[in-house]
Amino acid sequence: MYAWIFCHLPGPLWVRIIISLALIFIALVLMVQFLFPWMSHFTQFTDSTIGSTDQP
Repeated sequence: MYAWIFCHLPGPLWVRIIISLALIFIALVLMVQFLFPWMSHFTQFTDSTIGSTDQP
């Protein structure tokens, strides 16, 4: 899949590398801004038991 995307990008090799890095950066920013906060509601990793008053 990545090879197909890389082969279909326009320009010489150095332009394709820059475009690829920009696409990776944009994907990471979108995941950090939107996907990971949405997913945190469905995981238990944010539930903390430190300092809770319900200790046996």
